Amino acid sequence: MFERTRTGLREMPSNAAWLLSRAVKPDAIGGVTAAIVDVSPFGDSVEIRARRARDAAERAREAEERAVEGARESKALAERARMISDRGHARLTEVERETNRHVEQRVAEAEKEAAELVRREREAAEADARDQREEVEEQVEDEIAEAESAAQDAQQRAEELVEDATQALAEARRLADEAAAAARTAADEANRQAQQLQKEATRRAADAETRVKVVEELQERAAATARQAARELDREGLEGLDAYKKPELVELATTIGIEKGTDMTKGELVEAITRAARQQARRGATS
Repeated sequence: MFERTRTGLREMPSNAAWLLSRAVKPDAIGGVTAAIVDVSPFGDSVEIRARRARDAAERAREAEERAVEGARESKALAERARMISDRGHARLTEVERETNRHVEQRVAEAEKEAAELVRREREAAEADARDQREEVEEQVEDEIAEAESAAQDAQQRAEELVEDATQALAEARRLADEAAAAARTAADEANRQAQQLQKEATRRAADAETRVKVVEELQERAAATARQAARELDREGLEGLDAYKKPELVELATTIGIEKGTDMTKGELVEAITRAARQQARRGATS
């Protein structure tokens, strides 16, 4: 646009007024007027027309000057507009470069923060998984120790029953064999459960829902173990509980779900265990 404006101003016929003024010079007009007045019966009309020609020439000259001044002003304004446009484009380019750099910097910082957050979350998750595995392993070891201790106690009680009477030797041997088999089965089951719990503990580190299911399964198995213990006590006969020592009775009571056994006397423990064992046996029979 600016280039077209400059070209148009350069091509303006600015000499038109000059040519007109040259053609109607005052001297020339005066001479012509005088000559015409001498020969024309209408001298006033020719003089008026000459005056109009001079006035038109003056207006043309003034118009030319205004046009030239306007052309200069237009050229200056066009140049100023071009400079402002160039500065504007340069500024826009710089702003775009700066904003792009700022965006890239913020994106890089965000990516760095995200990576740091992921690293911290991974470390926290791994720490939680380690704690969970250690806790489950400790529980499994305690359960195995308790199962082995229970098996040893059962075997010892079976041996004591064998020594009680020769007449009950065959029955005592059968009970001892059953107790040993039950102990081995319990140990094998505890070992199998321990291995399964270790696998489940690894899965629980990644899935909380799996941990809940494992806990529910352990509770159900514990309840089944308690019912099984009650049934075995019922089969073995609860009359032999009097031969147990109080700590053994307390441990047995805890196994089948009797609370506050330490506060009971030995007779109360025998009675409570007998009642609970029969209830467990009845529930097991109905289920």
